[in-house]
Amino acid sequence: MRRGLFGYVTVMVGAALLLALGNSIAPASEGAARDQHKAVFGILPPDMATPERPMTPERVTLGRFLYFDPRLSKNQDISCNSCHRLDQAGVDGEPTSPGHKGQLGGRNSPTVMNAGLHLAQFWDGRAADLEEQAKGPILNPVEMAMPSEDHVVTVLESIPGYPPLFAAAFPDDPKPVSYENMALAIGAFERGLVTPSPFDLYLAGDDEALSPEAAQGLDQFYALGCPTCHNGVGVGGGIYRQLGQAHPYETADVGRFEVTGKEIDRKVFKVPSLRNVTATGPWFHDGSIQSLDEAVRLMAWHQLGLETTAEDRAQLIVFLEALQGEPDPAYVAEPKQLESGPNTPGPDPS
Repeated sequence: MRRGLFGYVTVMVGAALLLALGNSIAPASEGAARDQHKAVFGILPPDMATPERPMTPERVTLGRFLYFDPRLSKNQDISCNSCHRLDQAGVDGEPTSPGHKGQLGGRNSPTVMNAGLHLAQFWDGRAADLEEQAKGPILNPVEMAMPSEDHVVTVLESIPGYPPLFAAAFPDDPKPVSYENMALAIGAFERGLVTPSPFDLYLAGDDEALSPEAAQGLDQFYALGCPTCHNGVGVGGGIYRQLGQAHPYETADVGRFEVTGKEIDRKVFKVPSLRNVTATGPWFHDGSIQSLDEAVRLMAWHQLGLETTAEDRAQLIVFLEALQGEPDPAYVAEPKQLESGPNTPGPDPS
């Protein structure tokens, strides 16, 4: 009964939102409809800097070098960009990413694009922000496998180009080359990975940015109740939800329960952003779904209790395509790697 009630309430919420917008976006009501959409999704900012996490040019430059540098891994063969490819919508296209000596992680690597818009990082929200997230994979034995923070600092200090860059990025720090500052710089760079899309152009006032088919897909998005979870400026990423709210979803992954130990968080995950979703497969927390059509079908069933037709899903996916955007090519261009010094530690394949 509870599952049926949840599905009913969700559909009713979606229907109410759709009624507020009208069954189609007619020119005479375009402004009112757009205002309604802005209230649900907000406006994409030019970057994701905050007063607490600034994006100074010096920090961004340093962060870019660090993001692409494989020497932050034990065997010097894995960088942040290995799993979060900036030329591939911020993902590597793998169900789970290979790390040190080919070990596979337990969850799909989510896109780094627009990730600073999220309420927290990782599928289970265990990192508060991008800067905290940047610290994790480098020391994870399955991922980049560096033995300690001190070892990372030793490597950075041994590369002649890094100490001046750290000093410029953190001029008030008496010891600028540190693990904390490394993470702050990577986070500063990642806060510029914003991907404006046709949908954002539409929200900004461009009536031609959405095709009629995409506008119909937007209506379908509301009709199915998708904005109950996929809302806010990230079109997701702002809340946690149990996987399988309407119909149980079989997975051994207990999700956020690992972080909180609370039974209410069992199989709870951060709702993923739908920005660039057409380019960030395979989908779901375990990367087990190879088709976006299948991902939409399963989400409608397990989260909303709805059976969808192929036509429903095709119409919705046209709208999802309008959420596809690209970062500034110059911003994400890979820099030439800083040269190692004579005392730079080499790869450790152990």
